[in-house]
Amino acid sequence: MFIFIFLFGIIIGSFLNVCIYRIPRGESIVYLSSHCPNCSTPLQWHDLIPILSYILQGGKCKYCREPISIQYPMVELLNGILYLILYYKFSATINFAFYAIIFSVLIIISFIDLHHQIILDCLNIIIFITSIIYKILRFRLYNISPNIVNSLLGLIISAGIFLLISIVYKGGLGGGDIKLIGVLGFILGIKMILLNIFLSFILGAIISIFLLLFKIKGKKDPIPFGPFICIAFMITIIFGENIIVWYVSKFY
Repeated sequence: MFIFIFLFGIIIGSFLNVCIYRIPRGESIVYLSSHCPNCSTPLQWHDLIPILSYILQGGKCKYCREPISIQYPMVELLNGILYLILYYKFSATINFAFYAIIFSVLIIISFIDLHHQIILDCLNIIIFITSIIYKILRFRLYNISPNIVNSLLGLIISAGIFLLISIVYKGGLGGGDIKLIGVLGFILGIKMILLNIFLSFILGAIISIFLLLFKIKGKKDPIPFGPFICIAFMITIIFGENIIVWYVSKFY
């Protein structure tokens, strides 16, 4: 079963690459056939085998021999690994299906933000609508309370914190970041979204210092914050309860 989950994950990862490339350009993710971004040659099915095609073609387009971004196999592999982790944690449940969707959307958000420094409203809306459907299904199928009050407080408090930071630091965080943390707060509720925020700033600080020290980024270069929010959310979902238990036992 784990092999099937991994294969399914990397196949979905291939579709995520399509979304990452096309959505910011306003292109259809359904109707246009896959093609090389350099020479526009239509790709055949054997050119699109996740990870394997990249390796067999030596990381280059078979038709124009231009290099293919390492992002393509990296996104496929990342999505496959994340699906495996989620399956190990949740097994074949509605929780696995929900978080698999959310993690995949967060991968799209992260890479678009890295390339274009934007977080698109349509992706935040997908997360929000999927979250509402998930809460309704859990209530209908398992009689688990959606705890809407906690979810709404998570949304309002997290978005409020980011809005305040944006005002104080005059645009240090963009509107997309504020909306993203808000919809994630709706999923997590108050306790976990505060952990998510804390982890995102820790990650942001560590990685930013690394990028500056090794001169990968300059002091005036923008460093998108969206990926840090997304990574922190994934850590919170997978390890959040353990982190809180460790913190309480260690310091209290």
